[in-house]
Amino acid sequence: MKFSTYLEQIMGVSIYPIISLLLFVVFFVLTTLWVYSIDKKTLEEIEKLPMED
Repeated sequence: MKFSTYLEQIMGVSIYPIISLLLFVVFFVLTTLWVYSIDKKTLEEIEKLPMED
């Protein structure tokens, strides 16, 4: 028996892909906004972190 057969029998299972997609989109948008709003000085400090001892 396929795994999808079990999922078809669960009531309300169709909401999970929608929730997953919404969480991904929200995370992606928030990360993009953070990247564009960060100031240059902080970005330079983050860039230098792997090279510092």
